Amino acid sequence: MPTIEIRKAGPDDIQTVASLAHDLLVELSDGDGPEIEAVTQSTAELLNSGAVSAFIAFKDDQPVGVITLNECAAIYAGGRFGEISELYVHPNDRSLGIAPQLITAAVDHGISCGWKRLEVGAPDQPAWKRTFDFYVRNDFTEVGPRLRLLI
Repeated sequence: MPTIEIRKAGPDDIQTVASLAHDLLVELSDGDGPEIEAVTQSTAELLNSGAVSAFIAFKDDQPVGVITLNECAAIYAGGRFGEISELYVHPNDRSLGIAPQLITAAVDHGISCGWKRLEVGAPDQPAWKRTFDFYVRNDFTEVGPRLRLLI
């Protein structure tokens, strides 16, 4: 059985977080994701500013997954809460229980930050039903779709 370690990303982990996030974006866009340089720049800016926190999963000392979180606030949520921006595990390492461990790290982080809840935008259905079902199995409840307006 492989050894899995989850740890909070620090300043030296920007390239690792960017690489994993890039892999996620490429997968979500059927291979047409953004350039790695743009993802690395965004990762550095957000992690260095403290606006985003990240946790990396290592399997036998190799990075295989990441979860990124940002703090939000809303009256409906009773104050501050966390939002999962990205959650990714390499395809060959899925079904090893890594993603639930990343969620546990996010929950523990949220508790330490005083968050009231953790939210995630569900991907398009039915194309990403497996992802949706994963979140439901991990105690998330559906509260409706999220929409966006690019500005």
